[in-house]
Amino acid sequence: MMTFKALLVSKGEDGTISQAVETLEDDRLPEGDVTVSVEYSTLNYKDGLCITGKGGLVRNFPHIPGIDFAGVVESSSDDRYKAGDRVILTGWRVGEVRWGGYATKARVKADWLVHAPDGLSARHAMAIGTAGLTSMLAVTALENHGLTPEKGEVLVTGAAGGVGSTAVAILANRGYSVAAVTGRAEAGDYLKSLGATTIIDRSELTETSPKPLEKERWAGVVDAVAGDMLGQVLKQVQYGGAVAAIGLAGGAPVAGFTITPFLLRGINLLGIDSVMKPYADRVTAWSRLVQDLPLDKLDDMTVEYGLSDLPKLGSEILKGHVKGRAVINVQNT
Repeated sequence: MMTFKALLVSKGEDGTISQAVETLEDDRLPEGDVTVSVEYSTLNYKDGLCITGKGGLVRNFPHIPGIDFAGVVESSSDDRYKAGDRVILTGWRVGEVRWGGYATKARVKADWLVHAPDGLSARHAMAIGTAGLTSMLAVTALENHGLTPEKGEVLVTGAAGGVGSTAVAILANRGYSVAAVTGRAEAGDYLKSLGATTIIDRSELTETSPKPLEKERWAGVVDAVAGDMLGQVLKQVQYGGAVAAIGLAGGAPVAGFTITPFLLRGINLLGIDSVMKPYADRVTAWSRLVQDLPLDKLDDMTVEYGLSDLPKLGSEILKGHVKGRAVINVQNT
């Protein structure tokens, strides 16, 4: 029997959640078409909830979190994948309801995978991860609704986080003028290094106004926060503009949300969900990411950790203390 190492999250009889890197036998892996030797995973807010046992995302213990992973196919019963293929997985509730990427091996359904684009390493793929894929889907949705650099400044909320920082880098690389919103003053230089032209303190956009409309400011918006900020931002979008909303589902209630911007300015609210995107859409998005996200900028926003760092990181990301993209070198146990 072969073994693998994993961060195993357990729940005691008294409800206490504990985490430890353990050695497990292969027969404990779930059923699936493809077994992957995992090289890198990443750390998202959902991962923090799963690691700490908060939010109700994990119902069955023991559990292996990690909603993304990249690695090499070890074995496959599906003709689309063969041993040695480099693959990426994001979404499909892996790391939530099924064992995920915080392990040196994973077994999943073939439909959940995509082949890694040429020239994209496992580390870079996970620096992008679900956050970067979601950012790319958001930018694509805005451009499909007519956004171009000539139309004006694009606003990115939650800009210091994984989705926001990647969106800033993508937009800047595509020639857009980007206004980055953050509540962390120390993140200003970091966001400017990614290409942001303007840094806005979040307090400026969370002071709700009774007016149904404000002065037109934004040609488009990538919103990763929702809450009161989204209600205020909608009043400032230019006529015919669009908001790609990522943080709305399950997020904070939106104060001041009315239909006035939609009726009088023709605003489009675009919901972005990367969890169960069709295979063709995921392949296209990954290909665009390789072209539109400068890897040197990606390296600037990436910090690498090992499996043993995850128990602490799970709590830190929930507190908002993890900046940019945190990648997990799964082989570093």
